[in-house]
Amino acid sequence: MLIKCYGAAPQGIEAVIVTIEVHAVPGFEFTLVGLPDNAVKESHERIIAALTVNGYNKPRHTLTINMAPADIKKEGASYDLPLAIGILAAEEEVQTTLLDSYLIMGELSLDGSLQPIQGVLPIALAARKAGYKGVIVPKQNAREAAVVEELDIYGLSSLQEVVRFLNGTQNIEPIKVDTTAEFHMHAFATDLDFADVRGQENVRRAMEVAAAGGHNMLMIGPPGAGKSMMAKRLPTILPPLTMEEALETTKIYSVAGMMAHRKEENGMASALIVQRPFRSPHHTITDVALVGGGTNPRPGEISLAHNGVLFLDELPEYKRSALEVMRQPLEDRHICITRAKMQVDYPAGFMLIAAMNPCPCGHYGENNPAHSCTCTPAQIHRYMSRISGPLLDRIDTQCDIQPVPYAMLKNTNPSESSATIRERVIKARATQQLRFAEYNLTAKSPIHCNAQMPPKLVRKYCILDAQSDKLLAYSMDKLGLSARAYDRILKVARTIADLADVDNIGASHLMEAISYRNLDRNNWI
Repeated sequence: MLIKCYGAAPQGIEAVIVTIEVHAVPGFEFTLVGLPDNAVKESHERIIAALTVNGYNKPRHTLTINMAPADIKKEGASYDLPLAIGILAAEEEVQTTLLDSYLIMGELSLDGSLQPIQGVLPIALAARKAGYKGVIVPKQNAREAAVVEELDIYGLSSLQEVVRFLNGTQNIEPIKVDTTAEFHMHAFATDLDFADVRGQENVRRAMEVAAAGGHNMLMIGPPGAGKSMMAKRLPTILPPLTMEEALETTKIYSVAGMMAHRKEENGMASALIVQRPFRSPHHTITDVALVGGGTNPRPGEISLAHNGVLFLDELPEYKRSALEVMRQPLEDRHICITRAKMQVDYPAGFMLIAAMNPCPCGHYGENNPAHSCTCTPAQIHRYMSRISGPLLDRIDTQCDIQPVPYAMLKNTNPSESSATIRERVIKARATQQLRFAEYNLTAKSPIHCNAQMPPKLVRKYCILDAQSDKLLAYSMDKLGLSARAYDRILKVARTIADLADVDNIGASHLMEAISYRNLDRNNWI
């Protein structure tokens, strides 16, 4: 007897359909082929225990199970359920009529209960694309899978439930999620607001410019000046995620196994990530944890921050190697991880927001006699040189930040809210979307904001008049600006002009953009 049922193997943020073939002949042997890893091989013991605990007979045949295609690595315990169903079908405990209609995935406990798995959203999308009627998954993963429309999602809690459903002895309703309603319900649900920030008008402005153009940003200032506070509030002024961006972000968190444990206010598992991610890894993070990888590649922090913000506090304290591996993803907006037997590609289109002290003691340049800098010029130079020039080249704006005076801290007048700033940012982003619409029709990598402009578009949309051109040339010579700053200044100036809702870059826009090149201007590197 030959039985077929179907699962899926996540590959990056996509999934490939896996056909599970069970061949049964008289005997008592068990063979599993098709490039399974150790966790899949161990499924035999979990399945036998689950079958016996739930009253099913042990297999009475020699079973040969093939997981096709055989050249794709099968990883994890998520194949327990389809393997168990295939075995039960071969033993004539499960009817085969529905096996061709449903994709089945789930991890089995020894008592037969189903445990959540990773990568359910890509699996559901692959099932819809392949023309399956529905997907059977653990109950904890059901809402995540139900985001996919035109597909019946059954979230079940035990092996017995799955068997009864396939045999037609129990009527189970598919899980439904109103994706649009859920998307809009939680889009701006946050307790953080720029209205909480006192003073720091120059930094607030720099963050508005960075948000409007998608520019990377570096804040330099003493401890306690508010760098982390403002960085955490940056996502609140970014445009809301589009449905396409929300699905793409959710896929990343799904393959990372982080969706089943996300709870909403009502205690239910999150079906969709609707807010821009904010990731803030500790400076002890490893290279692999930052960019992704491992023996069985998983998304790193740069991918978890996709469509959102990656905040690196105390930038010089990160390992040099960890920072350097970000250089290519910052330019390409994706990371390709190659191993001996596989290659996966993860999105990495994030805004980099970094913060650092101006010196090892943190008080260089601070206008406070109580906190005078004790660092020597050599110590300051070594500290600043921990950040390589090529990495700094990818940071468009650099902003000084000073402690807020006491009089301003006790001021009870509310500052400008995130909602007000966000309106201006959204308007500027809409201008950019219209500008790049024609280019994006044929582009391999669509452009969403000014920071992503390639050189040819910089020359096309960042044209300076004669006066502004002379001003830029004079500034670069007089202030000692590096050549690498040229394109960055033009991109930032274009964003500032977009915020002002003007077509041409003026001298004032250019001067503000130049003011955000602090490290070049001060010759710190």
